[in-house]
Amino acid sequence: MLRIYLYFLCLTVLAPGVAPVAYPQETSAEKAAVRAVAPTSGFRAEFLEELAYYEKRYTSLAEAMPAEKYTWRPGEGVRSAGEVFTHIVGANYGVARALGTAPPAGLDFKSIMALSPDKPKVIQALKDSFAHFRNAIIALKEEDADKPQKMFNRQTTLRGSFIAITGHFGEHLGQSIAYARVNGVVPPWTEGLINRSRNRLRNPNPKPRQQTAHRYFIGRR
Repeated sequence: MLRIYLYFLCLTVLAPGVAPVAYPQETSAEKAAVRAVAPTSGFRAEFLEELAYYEKRYTSLAEAMPAEKYTWRPGEGVRSAGEVFTHIVGANYGVARALGTAPPAGLDFKSIMALSPDKPKVIQALKDSFAHFRNAIIALKEEDADKPQKMFNRQTTLRGSFIAITGHFGEHLGQSIAYARVNGVVPPWTEGLINRSRNRLRNPNPKPRQQTAHRYFIGRR
């Protein structure tokens, strides 16, 4: 955990081109171009599925968290709820750069953390950073899957770096879920499961479905 923190701290401090923070919006043409070139098989396509999974959960949890809880933290010296989200924003841009895609022009890494108390800006920053990261993955080449790649101060392959990135996503998603639960927020994607469980408790002995076709064939024997 300390290694990962120091890694992203270095990315933040050493980021070139410091200017007022800005998150350029993708145009419709750019989005269409991304859809056109997105792989449907191979290691990139597999990771893009993971990326979509985590993007949906981070953004929906950020939307569900009340604005006044963005500054909540479990203890002194620990990231606040908003700071966990902005940490993911910075990581998305930092990892994309490590994979060969430069950050958007004018992006200021030092200002990303300053967004943490502002819910609307954090949500937009999350969406923009995931879009940028997705483009960085699409820009990679399938034949480079086994190419040496350094990620989180560890030497691995390009394919192997995806495992490390997924682990980082999972670690901080778990952290964000814990923050949400402590503050009485139910992760949106679990609401359907909770409702189904409640329905089963209310109706523990549902009537079995009629096997009409089965009875028909039995009667004709």
